[in-house]
Amino acid sequence: MPAPVPPLPSPTPTAVEDTPTEQAVSGPGHRLRLMLLMAGSCLPILGAVLIAPVLPQMQSHFADVPGVDALVPMALTIPALSLALLAPFAGVIADRLGRKRLLVVSTVLYAILGTAPLWLDSLGAIVASRALVGVAEAAIMTCSTTLIGDYYSGRQRDRYLAMQTMCASISATAFFVLGGAAGSAGWRAPFWAYAVSLLLAPAMAAFLPRPRPADHADEPSLTASEPMAKRPFPWRPLAGTCALTLLGAILFYTVQVEMAFLLNDMGVSNPGVIGLATAGSSAAVVIGAVVFAKAGRSPQAWLPTAFGLSALGFAVIWLAPNPVVLTAGAVINCLGSGIMLPSLLTLAMSKLHYADRGRGTGLWTGFFFLGQFICPLVVLALASAVGTLANALGVLALAGAVATAALGLAARRHRTATPEPMQQTAG
Repeated sequence: MPAPVPPLPSPTPTAVEDTPTEQAVSGPGHRLRLMLLMAGSCLPILGAVLIAPVLPQMQSHFADVPGVDALVPMALTIPALSLALLAPFAGVIADRLGRKRLLVVSTVLYAILGTAPLWLDSLGAIVASRALVGVAEAAIMTCSTTLIGDYYSGRQRDRYLAMQTMCASISATAFFVLGGAAGSAGWRAPFWAYAVSLLLAPAMAAFLPRPRPADHADEPSLTASEPMAKRPFPWRPLAGTCALTLLGAILFYTVQVEMAFLLNDMGVSNPGVIGLATAGSSAAVVIGAVVFAKAGRSPQAWLPTAFGLSALGFAVIWLAPNPVVLTAGAVINCLGSGIMLPSLLTLAMSKLHYADRGRGTGLWTGFFFLGQFICPLVVLALASAVGTLANALGVLALAGAVATAALGLAARRHRTATPEPMQQTAG
């Protein structure tokens, strides 16, 4: 068996590192397995953006339906709510039923439920099918992320979690373009894209190895005689990370959701210009994830920088005198987000043992997508309170700055409390 990848310095006394399974790290099928996990992670992104370009067509088609102004946008957003609420439960099921098995089953259901609007004529039934798509997405996202944690450890795990962020950002742009192109054939046409998961499911069943637990007797919080089933779930270490993830998701999605409105407030209405500005900020997310993967620093070391860049970006947007400066602020913000997301996920993974990883990953995923769902509501409430959308982003800049200061103090206390290796051996 090849030597395991050296782990990053343990960020907390509760951090856990597993030995990756031999099949996952080496062999001719390694890249295929990694591609399947990345593809699975992108499926919920497809659900989030694919039909956005055809919402006006849907609204026109169902114009006579009472409440159409609320129901059509809900068809886009309700999967995120389902995912946020049900991802923790999907994690529990994954730990008991098996990550791979649940992933394959939910990928098949994703295709069936995702293509349902092709045959449904009731707007209410379409919205209900979209809510069920979110249930499948909760299982897919949780299992894909959990399997990355099962198969890999140390810096290799960090690189692939960062790659997951990169793939999600790139796929969001690609799916938006795909949805717009398919929408030219009618508002139902983009829903055919959900059928691609019927190709992924058998490949996942054939080429993803069944994950195996590491030698749990070597894990720091266990003793050789302690039963795995009776070990308490690490609620306290994970709670802070999940709360921080909720804030991070709000900070991340604000620019994605509000960019067009911010530019429009400055007199920019050309869709091409808005698209170019949005693409530039999305590219910054990818760059941030690459920086995280290549630098090899611990999540604690990165988080103050990530939240600081996010806060700085919001401040630049808030004070921007023209669209060019506003776009520059969006790029700064998204650069921080690209570092932030894998840092938070890596930090959560470091607190989880094999037996808890599905439940813990599901909990983290739920908080992240809850942040996505409530983001527009938070921004709307802030804008109503402070007068303008730009001022609302100024409030978020302040929140990001407070989080940066708190994370910086926590990182400093951790460095002070942790003796250097040479000091440990000198005594």
